[in-house]
Amino acid sequence: MKVAIVHDWLPVIAGAERVLEQILKIYPDADIYTLFDFLDDSDKKIFGGAKITTSSLNKLPKVEKYYRKLLPLVPQAIEDFDVSGYDLVISSSHAAAKGVITGPDQVHVSYVHSPARYAWDLTHQYLKQAGLDKGIKGYLAKHILHKFRIWDVRTANGVDHFISNSNYIARRIWKTYRRDATTVYPPVDIDRFTMQKQKEDFYLAASRHVPYKRIDLIAEAFTKMPDKKLVIIGDGPETEKIQKIAEGYNNIELKGFLGNDALRDYMQCAKGFVFAAEEDFGIIPVEAMACGTPVIAYGAGGALETVINGKTGLFFDEQTPESLREAINRFEKQSFKPEECRAQAEKFSPDIFRKNLKAEIDKALGRDKTQKVAS
Repeated sequence: MKVAIVHDWLPVIAGAERVLEQILKIYPDADIYTLFDFLDDSDKKIFGGAKITTSSLNKLPKVEKYYRKLLPLVPQAIEDFDVSGYDLVISSSHAAAKGVITGPDQVHVSYVHSPARYAWDLTHQYLKQAGLDKGIKGYLAKHILHKFRIWDVRTANGVDHFISNSNYIARRIWKTYRRDATTVYPPVDIDRFTMQKQKEDFYLAASRHVPYKRIDLIAEAFTKMPDKKLVIIGDGPETEKIQKIAEGYNNIELKGFLGNDALRDYMQCAKGFVFAAEEDFGIIPVEAMACGTPVIAYGAGGALETVINGKTGLFFDEQTPESLREAINRFEKQSFKPEECRAQAEKFSPDIFRKNLKAEIDKALGRDKTQKVAS
């Protein structure tokens, strides 16, 4: 069986690329098709030497600096990929990969990290953040997104079986495409994290400093809790804003960007990991639990499916400093067992991901054979 994997793009190694890595362990002879590839050879070692075909857009000069602005050209670039010689096509999609064209004798399984957020339920938020909610540029941006939405819905008809990375995303797939999806949680490299029972007296927040991560909310909450220490790891466009919030408060410490080993050390030692984002899945809370560290999370999105309320962490109901402070006060009155946090994290191992994904793809292949016999 010839297998092709269509992946949106390869700018860095992140969560979607870890999914691609594991798919290739199931189908080691598969070929990769992607719009853009900016990885160096050392990064691509995780793909086991798989053949990578890029779109014509990848040849544009200095495209790595502006590739996200090429959305109007992306649908045609995806459709230009000729995958007609493959029996099975797997798309790994958070933007456009699922739009690849397949024929009636091919099976197309789409693993969806999310329908394109900027084109659907978060479009107004993204436009405001980019300053494109008004004026001529705003009108053009909205028109482009409108055309993309039409294409995005149409191409859902070319997918034989949808797989979502969480039940939260399965609901978004239904809302967007009116298609059912089976959830297979993404792989978390829990072997890289070891459980530590002994904890120190500080809370940890770690992520890229972008608006939806709400690190500013976490910092603001701790300005009213001077007896509780917060360590913030990461950097990004919101860093200056966060620094201003934390300025003058000795209990809030900003560490900037740290490597994986240093981040793991802080995760192992923290008494609690604070997570205020509404994520599609959210890998980092699972990594914290793998270290035996309970999580205080905003009760929405994928966190509801990874954190067990009252056992491996607690939820707060609103994205406000007041709601977070109330949750931390509750957190300090309870006790959490590192062993239970670790056991929960182990449910999201790469081995389990590969087993569940292979089972879903086999079902899709079996259904296709049944349909052909019936016809």
